Amino acid sequence: MTATASNTNFKNYILVTLAYWGFTVTDGALRMLVLLYFNNIGYTPIQIASLFLFYEIFGVVTNFLGGWIGSQLGLKVTLYSGIGLQVFALVMLSFLNPSWAQWAAVGYVMVAQAFSGVAKDLTKMSSKSAIRLVVPQEAQSSLFKWVAVLTGSKNALKGVGFFVGAALLASVGFVGALWIMAAGLFLLMFTGLSLPKGMGKIKAKVKFTQLFSKSQEINILSAARFFLFGSRDVWFVVGLPVFLRSVLGWSFYQVGGFLACWVIGYGIVQFSAPAILQRFGSGQPPQAKTIQFWTFTLTIVPAAIAIALQSGAPPNIVIVVGLTVFGLVFAFNSAVHSYLVLAFTADDDVALNVGFYYMANSGGRLAGTVLSGLVYQFFGLVGCLWVSTALVLAAGAISIKLPDPQPSKTIAWKAGDGD
Repeated sequence: MTATASNTNFKNYILVTLAYWGFTVTDGALRMLVLLYFNNIGYTPIQIASLFLFYEIFGVVTNFLGGWIGSQLGLKVTLYSGIGLQVFALVMLSFLNPSWAQWAAVGYVMVAQAFSGVAKDLTKMSSKSAIRLVVPQEAQSSLFKWVAVLTGSKNALKGVGFFVGAALLASVGFVGALWIMAAGLFLLMFTGLSLPKGMGKIKAKVKFTQLFSKSQEINILSAARFFLFGSRDVWFVVGLPVFLRSVLGWSFYQVGGFLACWVIGYGIVQFSAPAILQRFGSGQPPQAKTIQFWTFTLTIVPAAIAIALQSGAPPNIVIVVGLTVFGLVFAFNSAVHSYLVLAFTADDDVALNVGFYYMANSGGRLAGTVLSGLVYQFFGLVGCLWVSTALVLAAGAISIKLPDPQPSKTIAWKAGDGD
């Protein structure tokens, strides 16, 4: 590959990453903004969970169809359509009238969140698929590291978004925060002018039946992903923030700051996963046994937190220490998952397979969101943690069936490429 082509690929990688970063900050900020605002005006956990219901449902639909759209129109179209829809969702939410009847307000927010859910998963699918195509050829041997850079930095910035959302709510209010974020994203859309038009587009027409993955590996990995992310969101989406705010009496800044630090730390670990696994592992790319080890290890953590809370241990200490450990182990799970889905995927199928895989991810988030409000309403945070334990155990059981990536199909992961 010539130096010019390599530089072009690197520039495209930077543009895709910047777009994803900018979107991610607003996505995290919007989630915290909506959650804290409606909790503060007296909405119940189940009502708060319902506000995110369309966000997750339309995320599932988007991931199912988004890979097909990306393969037909190109990933540039889906990436910046996602950002544009997020701008629309933010502006739409700003017109919410506090004097409306509660049912009207809930319905309005759910519709706005539906647009945001479509936006999030279009952007996510496009960015992660594009990385498979724009990573410089000489860096293909370290694809795990490049994927971890994008995913880990994304999660760190989502944590920043949590704090930004809480801080904006406390400083400029609900409407002001929405307009500030919409303006920033609108400016970010202009970076897309430099990306190639046909990136990720394939010439052949894709039949509807091809939207369902025919790869056993992708199907197994997707099923495990469903339960893995359900296990996180069953306590993280509604249960934990409401517990911190309503039971422990934390302020907006404290809730937003803690969740921000948690997600930033999670992102840093995910970013560092290739180097850590390389140093303490075999130096080879992640295998089936890698994800099995980390998934079954994760099973212990929410169970231990629940037992500690039930035994009367100081809740502040249990939450901070327990969720730090949960984030650490979960980050390794997510990093290895993100690598394996690309390792099992050929270039021509990348948009379709990644879209299908993240459809399962969104399905898990949807299940976790619904369960988070429902279980917390009746059984509190401890109940959420026990459900989380059961979901992680299911993910581990499914991962037992996962084969190792075949050397002829996957991207080599060369030792020494980690930071």
